[in-house]
Amino acid sequence: MRLVYTAVAALALVAGSSGAHTNELPELGDASSAIVSPEAERALGQQALRQIRAQVPTSDDPLLKYFTQVNIRGLAQYADLNETVLYPVLVDSPEINAFAVPGGIIGINLGLYLYAEDVHEYSSVVAHELAHLSQRHFARQVEKMQGMSLSVLAGVLASVAIIAAGGDADAAMATMQGSQALAQDSMLRYSRTREQEADRIGLNILTEAGYDPRGVSRMFERMQRAFRHTMSERPPEFLLTHPLTESRISDARDQASRMAKGEYEPSADYQFMRARVRVHFADTPKQAVVAARARASEGEPDSVQRLAGIYELAVALAGAGEFDEAADTMQVLHGRRPDSILTTASLADVLLEADRPQEALEVLDRQLYLNPDNDPLTMLHARALNAKGDHDEASRVLWRHAQKRPHDSDIWYLLAETEVLAGSTVGIHRARAEYFALHGDYNGAVRHLEYASGLVGDDERLRARLAQRILDLRTEREAAGG
Repeated sequence: MRLVYTAVAALALVAGSSGAHTNELPELGDASSAIVSPEAERALGQQALRQIRAQVPTSDDPLLKYFTQVNIRGLAQYADLNETVLYPVLVDSPEINAFAVPGGIIGINLGLYLYAEDVHEYSSVVAHELAHLSQRHFARQVEKMQGMSLSVLAGVLASVAIIAAGGDADAAMATMQGSQALAQDSMLRYSRTREQEADRIGLNILTEAGYDPRGVSRMFERMQRAFRHTMSERPPEFLLTHPLTESRISDARDQASRMAKGEYEPSADYQFMRARVRVHFADTPKQAVVAARARASEGEPDSVQRLAGIYELAVALAGAGEFDEAADTMQVLHGRRPDSILTTASLADVLLEADRPQEALEVLDRQLYLNPDNDPLTMLHARALNAKGDHDEASRVLWRHAQKRPHDSDIWYLLAETEVLAGSTVGIHRARAEYFALHGDYNGAVRHLEYASGLVGDDERLRARLAQRILDLRTEREAAGG
């Protein structure tokens, strides 16, 4: 991320020269390594992630989140990462963008699904971001900067990450102090070198993961054409943070041509998710249905193009309130792909929209038996239980799921809503506390746990657990400078 690396490095010069706050928190790196430690990167990344969640609109669509996570994990196997846990962030914006933040945070705008016409083009962008993380470009960008505290750097990193994710630039920049002018020219040159390195390594990641290496140059060319076509004075955010040049495009094309040629099958799952995003950003539900009906008749009967059109029609019909036709349409697709997690979850989702929770549960049961703890299946299972009025069982399902995925704020949000329906005041406060903590509101999180502690009665074991969690959150708050 050119914006992140440039802004952080420039502010680091200012902070280092002033010596501000150097005794408040541990410095990054030491005199022998002169580099940001992986542990410090993780701490910085978590702070940035909390700020992104708090200030940037993110998608809570469990199917889109699932596909994004699976794609990232598949590519990450070939990325030689120090991080064992990655934190995908799906930004609810139609603009094309992707970004990487130290500590394993990968941000993807929904707009990337609109621009990338196949899974190979889409994955080329993700692989590029993973290359930034694998080469620790953030640490290498600031390795010569000394005397900067964690709190200063965390604030800067969070601010520029919010801007990259499409958040309020004015609000984000207001938290940054100093001037970038001291290092602007040198950092721009430095980050172009990093971009070229990320291109090369990203291409290797893409190819080793089984994707078409030509997807890189196709994606570059597509973005460049899209910008020229709009005749806008401001290019897409991705081109601002990842500036394209003709040489980068030609280099990607040349490198791909030297790799083994092959035929690459289209991904139906990717096209389903792309269709889902198109419906999401349609101007009106009616327009979404009209466009989807046209696509549902395109291509050969069993082609991915035709299947994606049918999928889009089902999702569009549900969005327009035509629930029975939507369910029948999605049932046809599920009949052709009964073992697919995404088509099963999509059918269950449409059935829930149609207020047919028992049918949704029946659809989900088989796949949950084969794929226990799968995220979208579990979330839809809990929604179906709530729709049937079995709120206590939905609560048990979500508490178990939250323990396995404690960093997913959407689980905690649904759990808090479920506890409201179940009438569990203690459960409401506990779930809301975790949601608030993941959004950086530690004071609010502690208050909710204190409320819960006052309501547990004679349950001393739960009281002790709440007390320990309060201590943990206060420790996190102090580490975050709150």
